[in-house]
Amino acid sequence: MLPDHIMLAAMPYPAIDPVAIRLGPLQIHWYGLAYVAGILLGWLYARWLLKKDQLWPAGKPPMPLARLDDFVTWSVVGIVVGGRLGYMLFYAPGAFLSNPLVVFKIWDGGMSFHGGLIGMITVMVIFSRKHGINTWSLLDLMAAVAPIGLLFGRLANFINGELWGRASDVAWAMVFPGAGPLPRHPSQLYEAGLEGLAILVILFIATQFYHTLKRPALTGGIFICLYALSRIFVEFFREPDPQLGYLFGGWLTMGMLLSLPMLIAGLWGIWYSGCMARRKDTGK
Repeated sequence: MLPDHIMLAAMPYPAIDPVAIRLGPLQIHWYGLAYVAGILLGWLYARWLLKKDQLWPAGKPPMPLARLDDFVTWSVVGIVVGGRLGYMLFYAPGAFLSNPLVVFKIWDGGMSFHGGLIGMITVMVIFSRKHGINTWSLLDLMAAVAPIGLLFGRLANFINGELWGRASDVAWAMVFPGAGPLPRHPSQLYEAGLEGLAILVILFIATQFYHTLKRPALTGGIFICLYALSRIFVEFFREPDPQLGYLFGGWLTMGMLLSLPMLIAGLWGIWYSGCMARRKDTGK
C-alpha cells in the first residue's frame, strides 16, 4: 500500500468519454476511430513512400499505387482476425476452448498486437504471391507505417482507461477507474511514445536518409526488433493481464514472452537482408 500523501499527489486521470460521437442509438467509440485513423494515415504514408522511386531497389517501387489500395482491405482483415484470435489464444485460452464462438464477440474487447502481426504477415505472403510482389519489400512498407496505428491504438487504450500500469509513486502516476485506489503508471502513454512515435521517427530517418528500403527485409527487421525491445521494456511498468499474472512464478509476462521470438525474428531479418545484399553485390 502506498503512503496516503503519495496517493493524494497522484495526477488526476483525464476521464474522457470512450464514446466519441453519439447519433441517437449509434455510438462511435474512440477505439474504433483510432483504428480508422491508423489505417487511413498509414495508407496515405505508404502511398507517399511508393511515389518516391529513389527509395526502392533499382528505383522501382514493389507495386503500383492501385495495388496498395487493394491491399488495404486485406490488411484490415489480417489485423482484426489475427488480433482477435491472438488475444483469445495467448491471453484467454480457457474462455476460447470452452466456447470458441466467443472469438466473434469483438465488442467485449481483447486484441493482441502479436496476433495482429501474425495475421498481417499471413495476408502479406498470400497477397504478394498472388500479385507477384516482393514479399520482403511489402513487409518493409508495412513496417514503416505500422507505428502510426500503434500510436493511435495506445492512445485509445489510455482514453478507455484500460491496460494500465503497475502501482507506482512517480509524480505522473494516475488512479485509473476500475483499477483500484492506487496510482499507477500510465503505461499506455509509454507504449504510444515508444512503440508508436519513437519507432515512427527512427524508421522515417532510416528510410529517408539511410535508404533501408533499398535492402529488402531490413526495414521490417528493424521494426520488429524495436517493437520487441520497446514492449519488453514497457512490460516492467504495465500491469499483467489478471487472468495470467506473472508467468513461471516470477517477473516474466505474456507480453515479454511473445516479444522474445519477435526479437530473434527481427535480428534474423536484419542478418538475412545483409546476406541478400552481399549475394547481389558478388553476383552469386
